Amino acid sequence: MPQFDPSMFAPQIVWLALVFVVFYLLMSRVALPRISEVLEARSTQISHDLERARSLKAETDQVVAAYEAAVAKARNDASAILASAGQEISQRAAERQADFGRELAQKVDAAETRIAAARDEAKANIREIAVEVASEVAHKLTGGAPDARTAGRAVDGALKDAG
Repeated sequence: MPQFDPSMFAPQIVWLALVFVVFYLLMSRVALPRISEVLEARSTQISHDLERARSLKAETDQVVAAYEAAVAKARNDASAILASAGQEISQRAAERQADFGRELAQKVDAAETRIAAARDEAKANIREIAVEVASEVAHKLTGGAPDARTAGRAVDGALKDAG
């Protein structure tokens, strides 16, 4: 093999050095600057994207905080509305109950008045009926009818003793 022949080492070393210098110059002048530009552009793009992501995250956090504040305010408003509605319903129920109580008291008073009038009328009628019955009983027992005044006094006395 010619690579291992010691007489061929010198030209191989020269060609090796020449090719190395050419490749070195090509890499350092052409390829590496382009790679460096690409890496720098990517680095710039990544840092720009990270900065944009941070600003979007901050914006999102603000939106979430505003949303949570709005939800909390809506809950508080709903609680206040429910409490107000409950209080209004309770107040209306109390007013209706008071109205019903007054109406019922008026009806009870009117009923008691009617009952008292009926009782007084019944008492008056009882006296008259009792006087008539006493007169009839006395007439049947004695054969003679007592006068109305005597029968009335007897019934009044009996009613006083019973009452």
